[in-house]
Amino acid sequence: MSEEVKGKSYSADSIQALEGIEHVRMRPSMYIGDIGVRGLHHLVYEVVDNSIDEAMGGHCDTISVTINEDNSITVEDNGRGIPVDLHKKEGVSALEVVMTKIGAGGKFDKDSYKVSGGLHGVGVSVVNALSKHLKATVYREGKIWEQEYERGRTLYPVKSTGTSDLNGTIVTFHPDPEIFQQTIEFSYDTLSNRMRELAYLNKGVAITITDRRVKEKGEYLSERFYSEEGLKEFIRFLDGNREPLIADVISMEGEKNDIPVEVAMVYNTSYTENLHSYVNNINTHEGGTHLSGFRRGLTTTLKKYADASGMLDKLKFEVAGDDFREGLTAIVSVKVAEPQFEGQTKTKLGNREVSAAVSQAVSEMLTNYLEEHPDDAKTVVQKVILAAQARHAAAKAREMVQRKNPMSGGGLPGKLADCSDQDPERCEIFLVEGDSAGGTAKMGRDRNTQAILPLRGKILNVEKAMQHKVFENEEIKNIYTALGVTIGTEEDSKALNLDKLRYHKVIIMCDADVDGSHIETLILTFFFRYMRELIEGGHVYIATPPLYLVKKGSKKRYAWNDKERDAIVEELSTSSGSPGIQRYKGLGEMNAEQLWDTTMNPEFRTLRQVTIDNATESDRIFSMLMGDEVPPRREFIERNAVYANIDV
Repeated sequence: MSEEVKGKSYSADSIQALEGIEHVRMRPSMYIGDIGVRGLHHLVYEVVDNSIDEAMGGHCDTISVTINEDNSITVEDNGRGIPVDLHKKEGVSALEVVMTKIGAGGKFDKDSYKVSGGLHGVGVSVVNALSKHLKATVYREGKIWEQEYERGRTLYPVKSTGTSDLNGTIVTFHPDPEIFQQTIEFSYDTLSNRMRELAYLNKGVAITITDRRVKEKGEYLSERFYSEEGLKEFIRFLDGNREPLIADVISMEGEKNDIPVEVAMVYNTSYTENLHSYVNNINTHEGGTHLSGFRRGLTTTLKKYADASGMLDKLKFEVAGDDFREGLTAIVSVKVAEPQFEGQTKTKLGNREVSAAVSQAVSEMLTNYLEEHPDDAKTVVQKVILAAQARHAAAKAREMVQRKNPMSGGGLPGKLADCSDQDPERCEIFLVEGDSAGGTAKMGRDRNTQAILPLRGKILNVEKAMQHKVFENEEIKNIYTALGVTIGTEEDSKALNLDKLRYHKVIIMCDADVDGSHIETLILTFFFRYMRELIEGGHVYIATPPLYLVKKGSKKRYAWNDKERDAIVEELSTSSGSPGIQRYKGLGEMNAEQLWDTTMNPEFRTLRQVTIDNATESDRIFSMLMGDEVPPRREFIERNAVYANIDV
């Protein structure tokens, strides 16, 4: 093959060797996942992970995170302080090496840290590379040291600025708007949820978060998280909106095969299974060997006890693994020296040795508990029997859903207005509230790529329904059938197979009022509990219809909130008078052309993609919003009312 390509020679000079910092800035998504909201917050987690590693090593018990007025972040800890002495190989201070060399740091030295957090282990150097400005201050060995950087480059050598009896590290960084073009504004709620999680996972460590952009009653918005009991408290927090089946949280903490294992679990009266797993403080939402070990230990031990009790003798069919996990909330946390991650988002643990360690730990924990609490044991087994009976009924209901599947010749739902294109990547389906709005959407849509499925009223609240009732519900059956997905495996009766998904965008389109928001939440609860793979695959969206039409003469403008409305009114107002304002109460008030122009046209519409940034917090919020407990729901709505459109 000729080396001449379009007049240019291909030689050693053509190979671009990027230094670490340049490569991070050129390909940031390789290091932090993406450069959107999630990647932005990942910067904070990477810095906090350094402090948590100090805490896991027993050198730190206080961490503070501050969102400053200028939207920069300050993370402070009382650990040993990053070393500042000369690094022999690099010839500069160890602090500068940690801050500027990709892959450098104590995490790679087994004598410094037995285990460490941080999903990618990319460390603070990546944060530095993606920051417009970063300042590191170290309190160590009686002195204060500091160094500043711009976009990963040092501004001056590490220098001593004073003396102090304190120990610790302070890092302040400003995310680079050249990299994070979507936003550089941090979410207090997102960060506080993660700090709370870390406090539960690392008992005895106090973590404070403060938002200096917001004042409440003259004080900055701030929370302090501290846990003495760890996962036991975490379980009580997560299950606070559910009715307990047993009084105690079943828990254990210890080492099995040199692997630190911590488990906490409790049964409630709900019909959902909520398992959350962590490796070195990382939420492994794809599961892995530690979760497999938990399931095996739970099923084997409970089955053995139930068989011995004779309570299963009258059942005419086998009890399955699913039955032992109905109404179960559990957290499994392991510490692994060299974790091997796999899966789509690298959050699935692959270390085989962990499975046996967790299974053994769970088996011992449960055996002891069941022997010491015979009344609770009987209650749990009765719950398992009811679950088995419900699963048997649900299997028949699922068969009915599958029979109607378009791929098996059962036909599509009668109300579905399908699109003509057969390529799922180009196709989208709108789940529309009511026949009236559905009719308008059918007239206004692009028939080639947009399908419409009207839903009658409010769908079933799956948070409070047994599984067979969910699969028997007509509206839910229509959703399964229209999407073309299949459900149920031996391991998980609710597992979703997306191989034959007919639309790659599933768009929830409801009225912009209280009822519409309730229907949105009901549908999202169903997706979260029964079609989570759809959300995790990035297929679920929420349409955003306008709230107002502002008209003056031949001029008409749409507004999606009160601020936009007021700005348009001011712009269109003249000496001859103010424009007229129409408040849309529902989609049905728009004609087909207006609905297309504002909400359905891909060129102009705004879709909000539904993502799961924190599975444990999502689980808690759905159980709160859709459960029976009113006070926490009212408190949540009152706190978030500023973000909602509420008609009174």
